[in-house]
Amino acid sequence: MNLFYRKFGENSAKQVIILHGLFGSSDNWVTYGKRLAEKGYEVYIPDQRNHGRSPHSDVFNYYALTEDLFDFMDQHDIENPVIIGHSMGGKVAMMFALENPALVKKLIVVDIAPQSTGPRSVHKKIFAAMRSIDTGKIKSRAEADKLLQEYIHEERIRMFILKNLRRDEKGGFRWAININAIEDNLNFIFDSIKSSSAFTKPSLFIRGGKSDYIRRQDEKIIKELFPNSKIVTIEGASHWVHAEAPDKFFEITYDFLEKP
Repeated sequence: MNLFYRKFGENSAKQVIILHGLFGSSDNWVTYGKRLAEKGYEVYIPDQRNHGRSPHSDVFNYYALTEDLFDFMDQHDIENPVIIGHSMGGKVAMMFALENPALVKKLIVVDIAPQSTGPRSVHKKIFAAMRSIDTGKIKSRAEADKLLQEYIHEERIRMFILKNLRRDEKGGFRWAININAIEDNLNFIFDSIKSSSAFTKPSLFIRGGKSDYIRRQDEKIIKELFPNSKIVTIEGASHWVHAEAPDKFFEITYDFLEKP
């Protein structure tokens, strides 16, 4: 699968791949990617399958997403990168590192644990909200936002979802993500990540202080699968840590990247 991607910087010795989360895209990480590039890194940010501008597929699970990442690295001659993954992207990053430890230099996982948590009510609300909009009839994003408010009260989440609303070739609107495939396979996306072996290279787990995606009881399995890991909490931030505390997030991750 040929994934759409954004690239910033040129430095084959310091390569980074960033994997977005569910309902996200490479757009969510452009500012961070550019900041890393300014520090001398070569940054790749792909849209994962069924998201953004990448191809759609009825197959949507971590085996497929991990295979996509392997193919992406091969296609672009990416060797020994640091992989950063948020939420769903964090689970892809964990699974890839556990299965291909020789291909990964370091790992950064943003606000997700290896365990299964199950779909949350917010995900069901998002699907209901998106399906309630007849994209062929709306005239503006503001109109779409007004319709979303019936299901989603938090403006931050609505703005995040509206990033998936794109103009089509006729000037109308369409959802960029593959709603059917994602909803049909949602349980797979909340599966736990398991492995009989550990990833022993440096790993950093970052959680939001107001988020419960990495709980205290999750720390044991994190240490078992990633024994050379550190867990850092950014207080005051929720699940979207990188967006809500961008400077602190950059400071923590850049320090980790620069350590030998």
